[in-house]
Amino acid sequence: MITSMRIGIDGGYQKRIAQAWAGRISGCMLGKPVEMMSMRKGPANLADYLDRVKAWPLREYIPFAPEVDDHVEHPEACREMMCAAVPDDDINYTVISLLLLEEYGPHFTTADVGRAWLRYLPGAMVFTAEREAYAKLLSSAGMRFPSGAEPTMDLEECSDNPYNDWIGAQIRADLYGWVNPGNPDQAASMAARDASLSHRGEGVYGAVAIAVIGALIGGGMEIHQALEAAVTFLPADSECAKALMLGLSEVSSPNANRIHDAYKGMSPVHTVNNLALVAWGLARGAEDFSIAVGDTVAAGWDTDCNGATVGGLWGLAGGEIPKEWTAPWGGRVQTSLSGLGEVQLSDLVSRTSGIIA
Repeated sequence: MITSMRIGIDGGYQKRIAQAWAGRISGCMLGKPVEMMSMRKGPANLADYLDRVKAWPLREYIPFAPEVDDHVEHPEACREMMCAAVPDDDINYTVISLLLLEEYGPHFTTADVGRAWLRYLPGAMVFTAEREAYAKLLSSAGMRFPSGAEPTMDLEECSDNPYNDWIGAQIRADLYGWVNPGNPDQAASMAARDASLSHRGEGVYGAVAIAVIGALIGGGMEIHQALEAAVTFLPADSECAKALMLGLSEVSSPNANRIHDAYKGMSPVHTVNNLALVAWGLARGAEDFSIAVGDTVAAGWDTDCNGATVGGLWGLAGGEIPKEWTAPWGGRVQTSLSGLGEVQLSDLVSRTSGIIA
């Protein structure tokens, strides 16, 4: 059991929150243009594209070259074309976590997560497990209830879907670690309550793992140790626990070939295989942000999700995100959430810090 080391917010930790947001957004923008390329054509084709556009090894934003591969997309997230962080579900969910905690506090319920989704999250911006859960929320009059009341529907029905072990809950968990520095138990509880709206089993374990890693790093634990310690918060026989250990075991490898081999045939948006890449990339690049997000994204599968997760955890560890990553989007964070078209990085940082205080 990890001893709680919860610390108060101060100027130093607020700076780490700022770096976590900056790292998460930068990592997301790095992976966004090649997400579909990686998913539809595989990591080998992604590597080929990066080589042909002279972006291998990946250490800066990706060039937009549809003449090389027409699966590259989102030119507004590409090198020399970016002027803001464009909308992405990975950032939407982190902002929703912030809104959820501001409104309901640390003891929010799974029903409160459903309320927040219906209030802020457009139906066109939900996918796989989240889309299935969202549709069930919409179809039930039971979700039309006053704040604080219990829903009449069984919320477990929302997580009974074919995608409930895919990556969606894992990408929603970051902020729960950030706001619980040194308190992994509370971070795990928050992540599990959020994840349970749409996920079960490994889908929940992946979310818990990311939140716990963040809380441990926030409490001062070194990245490699936090990854190892997070395993103890998961069932020993879970695939997510094995994925963390596999990622760590490959940290000295310059590529993720053994991870790819281990999960051959698994969906590119599954929780487990992507968690292994996150552990590998974060540990491999623990001392260098560009290596951490660059190698993680170049390894493929869910590139924007993994880049965002690794970038956020790296920033929380206390490193300085290089300006070449943050300058292109200039603190402008666009979302597709209702009433929140564009927010400033500084506003997200101050509001997140206020939750911890």
